[in-house]
Amino acid sequence: MPTEYYATGADVRAACRRGQWTGPTPGLALGYVQANLVVLPREWAFDFLLFCHRNPKPCPLLDVTEPGNPEAQLVAAGSDLRTDLPAYRIWRNGELEGETDNILRYWQDDFVAFLIGCSFTFENALLAAGVPVRHIEQGVNVPMYRTNIPCRPAGRFSGPLVVSMRPLLPAVAVKATQICSRFPRAHGAPVHFGDPATIGIRDLNQPDYGDAVTLRPGEVPVFWACGVTPQAALASAQLPIAITHKPGHMFVTDWKDADLEGQ
Repeated sequence: MPTEYYATGADVRAACRRGQWTGPTPGLALGYVQANLVVLPREWAFDFLLFCHRNPKPCPLLDVTEPGNPEAQLVAAGSDLRTDLPAYRIWRNGELEGETDNILRYWQDDFVAFLIGCSFTFENALLAAGVPVRHIEQGVNVPMYRTNIPCRPAGRFSGPLVVSMRPLLPAVAVKATQICSRFPRAHGAPVHFGDPATIGIRDLNQPDYGDAVTLRPGEVPVFWACGVTPQAALASAQLPIAITHKPGHMFVTDWKDADLEGQ
């Protein structure tokens, strides 16, 4: 089904539930808030909640479920977090075990799900203001990189900040910063401009997650905190089991971008 048919968050979730959409979600249901997903046993939920509280730039919380309940009641009533994302990752003892298009067979009665703001949310505002978004132009997933910037640890959770990158001309980058600053629960303003080596990124053409995009003459790489950061933290936590979205394959909510503006 062409992506333009997915006009709302509910459309995207229904297509994922039916197995009709298994790809990345940038550009889908523009204007609807997208979210990162982390699912883990209740035993570790407080530590992770504290990790998010201590690292609000990469981990701005949108919703937290009751133990065992797969419905994201606050941001998408009637949803099912076990089926309504295009792709998931399964983690065991800090290692990536595999990927799947639903987690019905993995779900446990003690699971708590966290939905975390995503930079895809502010991309509609960027596009509306005439700011180019390269990965949407090129039809690929956004490039994401592990940095040398440490997150503040909490319990068993620690690790590096992960960032997403969008190349922009310097004057346009200033405009983008002004726009994104209006959306702190979608990572807000960029965390770095320019030389990627300063934050520990060796090669922009080799992202740790997602796909490389073209950097055109005169453009600078602009980096935002990214909701994939918890996936790096899961490696250090080494929980017996945890589940996340596959990077770029987000949960699309019923909230509109304007609902997060200024929050």
